Amino acid sequence: MAAGQLISIVDDDTSMREALVGLVRSLGYDGRGFASAKDFLASDDLGLFTCAITDIQMPEMSGFELKQELDVRHGTLPVIMITSRADADLEGRALSSGATCFLRKPFDAETLLNCLERILGV
Repeated sequence: MAAGQLISIVDDDTSMREALVGLVRSLGYDGRGFASAKDFLASDDLGLFTCAITDIQMPEMSGFELKQELDVRHGTLPVIMITSRADADLEGRALSSGATCFLRKPFDAETLLNCLERILGV
Protein backbone atom coordinates (compact mmCIF):
# COMPACT_ATOMS: atom_id res chain seq x y z
CA MET A 1 0.00 0.00 0.00
CA ALA A 2 2.52 2.63 1.12
CA ALA A 3 5.83 0.85 0.94
CA GLY A 4 8.80 3.17 0.92
CA GLN A 5 6.94 6.17 2.34
CA LEU A 6 8.99 7.54 5.26
CA ILE A 7 6.99 9.77 7.59
CA SER A 8 8.38 11.78 10.48
CA ILE A 9 6.41 12.38 13.65
CA VAL A 10 7.66 15.41 15.57
CA ASP A 11 6.07 15.76 19.01
CA ASP A 12 7.61 16.54 22.39
CA ASP A 13 4.97 14.37 24.14
CA THR A 14 6.58 10.92 24.26
CA SER A 15 3.34 8.95 24.55
CA MET A 16 1.70 10.83 21.67
CA ARG A 17 4.81 10.51 19.48
CA GLU A 18 5.09 6.75 20.12
CA ALA A 19 1.37 6.25 19.54
CA LEU A 20 1.56 8.12 16.22
CA VAL A 21 4.63 6.17 15.08
CA GLY A 22 2.73 2.96 15.85
CA LEU A 23 -0.38 4.20 14.06
CA VAL A 24 1.55 5.29 10.96
CA ARG A 25 3.29 1.91 10.84
CA SER A 26 -0.03 0.07 11.27
CA LEU A 27 -1.30 1.99 8.22
CA GLY A 28 1.57 0.59 6.15
CA TYR A 29 4.01 3.49 6.25
CA ASP A 30 7.50 3.71 7.73
CA GLY A 31 7.31 6.10 10.67
CA ARG A 32 10.14 7.68 12.64
CA GLY A 33 9.65 9.79 15.75
CA PHE A 34 11.53 12.89 16.88
CA ALA A 35 11.23 14.57 20.29
CA SER A 36 11.80 18.05 18.87
CA ALA A 37 11.88 20.03 15.66
CA LYS A 38 15.61 20.52 16.11
CA ASP A 39 16.16 16.75 16.37
CA PHE A 40 14.22 16.25 13.13
CA LEU A 41 16.11 19.00 11.31
CA ALA A 42 19.41 17.47 12.47
CA SER A 43 18.50 14.06 11.02
CA ASP A 44 20.91 12.76 8.40
CA ASP A 45 17.85 11.33 6.63
CA LEU A 46 15.97 14.63 6.32
CA GLY A 47 15.86 14.40 2.53
CA LEU A 48 14.33 10.91 2.61
CA PHE A 49 11.07 11.85 4.32
CA THR A 50 7.93 12.03 2.19
CA CYS A 51 5.76 13.71 4.84
CA ALA A 52 6.10 15.30 8.29
CA ILE A 53 3.52 15.22 11.06
CA THR A 54 4.29 17.87 13.66
CA ASP A 55 2.74 19.17 16.82
CA ILE A 56 2.24 22.93 16.71
CA GLN A 57 3.17 23.77 20.30
CA MET A 58 6.62 22.50 21.30
CA PRO A 59 9.47 24.01 23.30
CA GLU A 60 12.37 25.68 21.45
CA MET A 61 10.80 25.52 17.98
CA SER A 62 7.07 25.43 17.20
CA GLY A 63 5.44 23.52 14.38
CA PHE A 64 5.05 26.82 12.52
CA GLU A 65 8.78 27.54 12.84
CA LEU A 66 9.57 23.98 11.75
CA LYS A 67 7.40 24.44 8.65
CA GLN A 68 9.27 27.65 7.77
CA GLU A 69 12.63 25.89 8.14
CA LEU A 70 11.45 22.91 6.10
CA ASP A 71 10.34 25.27 3.32
CA VAL A 72 13.94 26.49 3.12
CA ARG A 73 15.61 23.08 3.35
CA HIS A 74 13.07 20.72 1.83
CA GLY A 75 10.50 22.90 0.06
CA THR A 76 8.35 20.09 -1.28
CA LEU A 77 7.84 18.18 2.00
CA PRO A 78 4.12 18.05 2.89
CA VAL A 79 3.40 18.86 6.54
CA ILE A 80 0.47 17.76 8.69
CA MET A 81 0.06 20.00 11.75
CA ILE A 82 -1.58 18.62 14.87
CA THR A 83 -2.56 20.26 18.14
CA SER A 84 -4.55 19.75 21.30
CA ARG A 85 -5.10 23.50 21.66
CA ALA A 86 -8.60 24.84 21.03
CA ASP A 87 -7.59 28.27 19.68
CA ALA A 88 -10.07 29.14 16.95
CA ASP A 89 -7.45 30.69 14.67
CA LEU A 90 -4.97 27.79 14.69
CA GLU A 91 -6.42 25.94 11.72
CA GLY A 92 -6.35 29.04 9.54
CA ARG A 93 -2.81 29.86 10.65
CA ALA A 94 -1.66 26.29 9.97
CA LEU A 95 -3.17 26.15 6.50
CA SER A 96 -1.98 29.63 5.56
CA SER A 97 1.55 28.67 6.65
CA GLY A 98 1.46 25.91 4.05
CA ALA A 99 0.40 22.90 6.10
CA THR A 100 -1.36 20.37 3.92
CA CYS A 101 -3.61 19.10 6.72
CA PHE A 102 -4.60 20.28 10.18
CA LEU A 103 -5.80 17.83 12.83
CA ARG A 104 -6.99 18.46 16.38
CA LYS A 105 -6.06 15.86 18.99
CA PRO A 106 -7.54 13.42 19.57
CA PHE A 107 -8.13 12.33 15.98
CA ASP A 108 -8.92 8.87 14.70
CA ALA A 109 -6.84 6.63 12.46
CA GLU A 110 -9.18 7.06 9.51
CA THR A 111 -8.85 10.84 9.59
CA LEU A 112 -5.05 10.58 9.54
CA LEU A 113 -5.14 7.91 6.83
CA ASN A 114 -7.36 10.09 4.61
CA CYS A 115 -4.94 12.98 5.02
CA LEU A 116 -1.89 10.81 4.25
CA GLU A 117 -3.55 9.28 1.20
CA ARG A 118 -4.47 12.73 -0.13
CA ILE A 119 -0.92 14.03 0.41
CA LEU A 120 0.95 11.01 -0.88
CA GLY A 121 -1.43 10.09 -3.66
CA VAL A 122 -1.76 6.51 -2.43
